[in-house]
Amino acid sequence: MESHPLLFDLGKQKPTTRQVADLVKAGGAEALTEAIRRADAATYQEVRCRSALNRVKGMPFEWTLNPYRGCTHGCHYCYARRYHTQFELGADDEFSSIIFVKTNFVEILRDELDTPSWSRTYVALGTATDCYQPIEGHYKLTRRSLEALCQHRNPVGIITKGPMIVRDRDVLSDLTARTECSVYISVPTVDEDAWRQLEPGTAHPLQRLRAVRELVDAGIRAGVLMNPIVPGISSKPALLERTVKAIADHGARFVGCNVMFLEGGTRDHFMRWLAQEFPQLVEGYTHLYARKYAPADYRKEVSNVIGMMRAKYGLRSRRED
Repeated sequence: MESHPLLFDLGKQKPTTRQVADLVKAGGAEALTEAIRRADAATYQEVRCRSALNRVKGMPFEWTLNPYRGCTHGCHYCYARRYHTQFELGADDEFSSIIFVKTNFVEILRDELDTPSWSRTYVALGTATDCYQPIEGHYKLTRRSLEALCQHRNPVGIITKGPMIVRDRDVLSDLTARTECSVYISVPTVDEDAWRQLEPGTAHPLQRLRAVRELVDAGIRAGVLMNPIVPGISSKPALLERTVKAIADHGARFVGCNVMFLEGGTRDHFMRWLAQEFPQLVEGYTHLYARKYAPADYRKEVSNVIGMMRAKYGLRSRRED
């Protein structure tokens, strides 16, 4: 393939995310000639970012941090799959096999936190890609970001499926002593069949719950998000109760839940996967997800069931905690 002209201008400097997007638009994923392929079969493209703090709307928080883009966890329901389409990359296998690593992320974050106008606003870490996916063990961008937030006494919430987070309990303990720090471990279900089908690249659910126990024992506010609950697969009341009981048994400070929503590239990917793995559910999903959210009465029913289970096993909601 003929090289894209941008490659000649970059030299040894890492390309920006915009330059990478231009490369992919011109030549597809094969244009990422400097990407590193690792033992997990994923390809990692190092990039430079222009900002670390990302402002969002319509969420319970205003600012997010995501040092990586794409995720080898490969969860079929992941709402972040649709973000890969912004790079002309597919929401299917390319989401979990082509990962962007923002190598200057921590330096940019420190500069932004040092800005006089920054008012130590609460930030959410790991909202669009898992900040503790396996490559974090190599780059340590999440740990270094937490260290920067700790030095600035900046409140933070971390969302992850990665038990690697226990590696950073020292930093999380320091954050807890200085400011608000909450850890949200995602465990949608403890059912092994549903886990293997829905979350092919993640750690075992009980391994994640053991991480919750370890963090709570270290004095860190850690709980579980059963996000998302997937209709017809992980939504059966018996499975929900097994999961809530396991969460309680591991000492979680709280538990929350949301029913899956489907939008854009995520919807396209999930429905293709569903047709292959659960063809008997396709017709029901077509009606249930006429829009991106399941109907309000269905979501309320699921929430009520979780509320009863929470009361039965002595757990609190996020707000109660």
